[in-house]
Amino acid sequence: MFTDALAKKALEGRRLIVVGAGSHVGRHLAQTASAAGAELVLAGPDASKLAATAAGLAGPTRTRLVDLADEDSIAALAAEAGPFDHLVSTAAMPANGPLASLELAMVQRAFAAKVIGPLLLAKHLAGQMNEGGSFTFFSGVAAWRPAPERVVMATTNGALSFLVEALAVELAPLRVNAVSPGIVDSGAWDTLGEGKDAFLRGVAERNPARRTGTPDDLVQAVLYAISSPFVTGTVLHVDGGGRLG
Repeated sequence: MFTDALAKKALEGRRLIVVGAGSHVGRHLAQTASAAGAELVLAGPDASKLAATAAGLAGPTRTRLVDLADEDSIAALAAEAGPFDHLVSTAAMPANGPLASLELAMVQRAFAAKVIGPLLLAKHLAGQMNEGGSFTFFSGVAAWRPAPERVVMATTNGALSFLVEALAVELAPLRVNAVSPGIVDSGAWDTLGEGKDAFLRGVAERNPARRTGTPDDLVQAVLYAISSPFVTGTVLHVDGGGRLG
């Protein structure tokens, strides 16, 4: 497969830190990277989810608890990770709902996952990144397609896109990029139950690509960002053109 060849080129013999490795997409990325010969450091706030991801990997793997709202835990991750080649963070903590009902604590958690956390990851880990290394963070289509009850999601994802540009300048020649997913059938929509298929079908009918995304689409974008030495300060839109409609 194309993804397998790209993964092997980008990651064989490299050390990759995956923050959010317990998520659907983080797990898929970890599986792809491990199969390609990468050494992995899996990080996130839920030990059981990290263990579940690690159990499905064949290559060398370590797990580390990290809370992107807690700078001490990020500093501890840096101390334990050692030298590495690339870091990818899929972390998100949505704070959706009507503006009048938003709670400050949830808004702060959302900014920690998408803005403050990535900033602190760069602060504490850039100094031990190997030459040619990169950070890749996850933004999202909501920044370009605001919707009612998605004020925080749109704002945090938009802020991350500007943070990526600023960090790319600050950390040069280390590279910093973002992947911005659209609607992806990663498992996150399974909570819709019987309504899931109709929802995804409606999304596919409205976007220019005429389909929904897959985890493999996102992994390919991450691998491109990791392996392309002339790409930095860039947001890769993997949304089927959904932001345009």
